Amino acid sequence: MNTDIDINALVSRITEEVLKKVGEVNDVEPQAGDGSVLRKIDHTLLKPDAARQDIKRVCDEAKRHGFASVCVNPSYVGYVAKELKGSSVAPCCVIGFPLGATMPEAKAYETEAAINAGAKEVDMVINIGAAKSGEWDLVRKDIEAVVRASRGRALVKVIIETCLLTDDEKVNACQAAAAAGADFVKTSTGFSKHGATVEDVRLMRQTVGHRMGVKASGGVRDLQSAMAMINAGANRLGASSGITIAKELQGESVASECVGCGNCSSTCPVGRVDIIKNDY
Repeated sequence: MNTDIDINALVSRITEEVLKKVGEVNDVEPQAGDGSVLRKIDHTLLKPDAARQDIKRVCDEAKRHGFASVCVNPSYVGYVAKELKGSSVAPCCVIGFPLGATMPEAKAYETEAAINAGAKEVDMVINIGAAKSGEWDLVRKDIEAVVRASRGRALVKVIIETCLLTDDEKVNACQAAAAAGADFVKTSTGFSKHGATVEDVRLMRQTVGHRMGVKASGGVRDLQSAMAMINAGANRLGASSGITIAKELQGESVASECVGCGNCSSTCPVGRVDIIKNDY
């Protein structure tokens, strides 16, 4: 029996098989009633005028459809934790949102307070100005402050605000998040020029490989855009349109009418130019 084994060839073959399987997962087409898409959604409400009854509504919707989390501003995360208690839906909140320009110590304190209030996931915004200045040590230390404050008690997702960065800066930001020990990189706040693009999601996935999650946020408004992001490598979707996606999966028609949010642009999901700028 020949016991000589080419280890490098064996590792290469195993790697190819793993990547092939990953590619097959990413290429899955949506099926009616496919709950796997819904379990990737962070059901989000970050409008500054969101009232308690609005927060309760999104919590009820998330529990009904089995979304991954409900993502809110920090002042509501304690309420959300109570509303979601006993369910599979995680309480999530944003940190240093939406500009990311606060000090690392402030982000760490905000993270600690949010987790103590019940947050199981936190989505932090990087110091975008430091990134644009090429101060990557500062960017990493800023993320590390939040990761240390979480102490493994909550997932940390790092919002790099792709619409403000060059491709090289996006890669550096993802590498800084990985070096800091974060769990996810995330495209956008939804409060800047535009949200996620397929190209950005693909670049982020290529950069972090499969050691981290990738969250696409902003512009994920229907099943088609959700699947485009998933196929590009996203395994979380930040969206305020989770109900629209759920209805499409269930084969229901989606009404093309103004939702009256007051935030308008030419990318309105129902074909109007006077609706919806921010879809977080």
